[in-house]
Amino acid sequence: MNFLAHILLSGTKEGVIMGNYVGDFIKGRLTDEKTESWDPDFVTGLKLHRFIDFFTDQHGTVREATHKAALSQGKLAGIVMDIYFDYFLAKHFDQFRPEPLFTYAQNMYALIQENEHFIPVDMMRMVQAMRSEDWLTSYATLEGVDLTFHRMSRRATYLAPLRNAMLELSENEDFYQDKFFSFFPELQKASKEFILTH
Repeated sequence: MNFLAHILLSGTKEGVIMGNYVGDFIKGRLTDEKTESWDPDFVTGLKLHRFIDFFTDQHGTVREATHKAALSQGKLAGIVMDIYFDYFLAKHFDQFRPEPLFTYAQNMYALIQENEHFIPVDMMRMVQAMRSEDWLTSYATLEGVDLTFHRMSRRATYLAPLRNAMLELSENEDFYQDKFFSFFPELQKASKEFILTH
């Protein structure tokens, strides 16, 4: 799952949303000693982020989709699937939230800005780019997804093949969409249960 899905799966508590949002930038074990002085909702969000990643990676439907993507994307297939699934979530956003995607995205950008104290320093540049370039809304179109892949392909040499990841999605969109709708409701349910029990 990529940013839009992680945020959407966080529920309504700002601390949980922020923890889930910055999860990739907080490394190491989340021991009681390490997180003793941290906001409890933020810690729940961090743990939720890791739970979502684990649940997604282990799910049979996602593995099937990732295996197909790997035929053209190799070891980057997992990254590719994160973006593909955010595309389908954004494209069909009205099936998951009552407000339009643009409204939801603007509300989340405002929430993130109001809670910048949770954001690691090495993530700030990316956060600023996300807001100014409206990444969350851009996931809803093939053009936006293509731009996302090209942007990611420039971050490191090993990511360069991502610039061609759009071709796989455009040629097999129905296949990946079916996998998304088979999987995502299960992830929603599991994430909600995780929040309730932590």
